[in-house]
Amino acid sequence: MKLLIVEDEPKLASFISKGFRNEGYELDVAYDGRMGWSMVQQHRYDLVILDVNLPHLNGFELCRLIRADYPQLPVLLLTALDRLDDKVTGFEAGADDYLVKPFEFKELLLRARVATRRSSEATAVKRVLRLADLELNLDAKTVSRAGQRIELTTKEYTLLEYLLLNRNRVISRVDIAEKVWELNFDTNTNIIDVYVSHLRKKLDKGFGTKLIHTVVGMGYVMREG
Repeated sequence: MKLLIVEDEPKLASFISKGFRNEGYELDVAYDGRMGWSMVQQHRYDLVILDVNLPHLNGFELCRLIRADYPQLPVLLLTALDRLDDKVTGFEAGADDYLVKPFEFKELLLRARVATRRSSEATAVKRVLRLADLELNLDAKTVSRAGQRIELTTKEYTLLEYLLLNRNRVISRVDIAEKVWELNFDTNTNIIDVYVSHLRKKLDKGFGTKLIHTVVGMGYVMREG
């Protein structure tokens, strides 16, 4: 786990850093909001812990920037502001948690573990696309159906991924040509139909439920039944 601490009070930043390093975490420290935003853009972090009252760019503003460009990155706000309105502002900015100063390090550690665990679980769920008994693992680039591994070419895999990302939605040949082949659709070619046919043979043949369907005059759709 690698953390970013954005805190303009050197003593508090040192206290937090020492605590997390003793727990085996890697971390970087930024002492103002602008520096913090720059570091988020340059490095990969599992959690950002930031103060609200920061120079140059306050914690609420920095949190909004992080949430807009890095929606899966957990953010934990630290602040002396303990009014309900301040907490509402923090959560509306996209914070995952909000801890009021002063605090015990054990509580901060516990909240950090919860935030990173939730993020890891959410990411793991999103990295596998499923439809009925078909699974596509986006990290391993593997495909299986009913537990049976299915070998696909690179282009077949890319086509299947696009169809699964748009499951239950009719996708036109024009869309497939642009998104999968990055070409303008040529009505004189049947390359898309050929590749869909290849996928059908590998994914549907021998299985009870057909997943790839043709919508006459409109395109293709992946759905269960």
